[in-house]
Amino acid sequence: MLAAERHRKIIEKLEQLGAVKVSELSEQFGVTEKTVREDLEKLEEKGLLKRMHGGAVVEQEGEDSLYPLQFPNSKHQQAKSAIAALALTCIEENDIIALDAGSTTLEMAKKLPNMPVTVLTNDLLIIRELTLKDQVRLVIPGGYRHNNLLIGAESQEWIKRLNVHKLFLSTTGIHLEYGLTIFTEELSKLKKLYMDNAKIVYCLADHSKFDKGALITFAGLDEIDCIITDEGISPEIAVKYEGLQIQMMKAQLAESGKRAKGRT
Repeated sequence: MLAAERHRKIIEKLEQLGAVKVSELSEQFGVTEKTVREDLEKLEEKGLLKRMHGGAVVEQEGEDSLYPLQFPNSKHQQAKSAIAALALTCIEENDIIALDAGSTTLEMAKKLPNMPVTVLTNDLLIIRELTLKDQVRLVIPGGYRHNNLLIGAESQEWIKRLNVHKLFLSTTGIHLEYGLTIFTEELSKLKKLYMDNAKIVYCLADHSKFDKGALITFAGLDEIDCIITDEGISPEIAVKYEGLQIQMMKAQLAESGKRAKGRT
């Protein structure tokens, strides 16, 4: 069994049970306990678990589930709402934008004014929100339903012919070494396709996603133009990413009715 497959199964078991034992994983995978400990060490480096004597437990500030959820991830909801509001300030009338699948982009769809703008998305929850806004021109790629998404090879070929002004991209983790990461290969291909056809790429990531990495890298940090996050990001972490000369916008968390606003 390849290391990537072992890592995937470890994460699955952690999500089911909350904890794993080295001895049990060694027997399940048919590998030595030393190999399992090395697997756990690599997953801990990516912020996906916390090692303990004889095993590992779920990282309390860990990232999204292994597979797309039937319902959007509700962690850090206040931060995601503020990020969505700030991201909307980047959109102008008659823009052609793409909204990647994700809980923060879903917040964007909910907050998007009923204005003349073209939106490309394969997220069924986003589609449901935007169908209520008659001035929004909704462009939906074909494909088959996988949880809340529409995916398929034919739709990917069609997307290659589109001209997207601005992409609002979601990610499971942002890491200086691993770049932008996700768990599933099929979704990573679609994200890359969106990026290849967009003039400007905005990456939406709340503070909890920094210095974290999932199993699959779908883009390097040099492939995005701007990171939109929230003020919950620590100054020490922020300075590392600002040092890459990537524009960073920080949404102020709403307090007493204040509106989200950005700063670089």
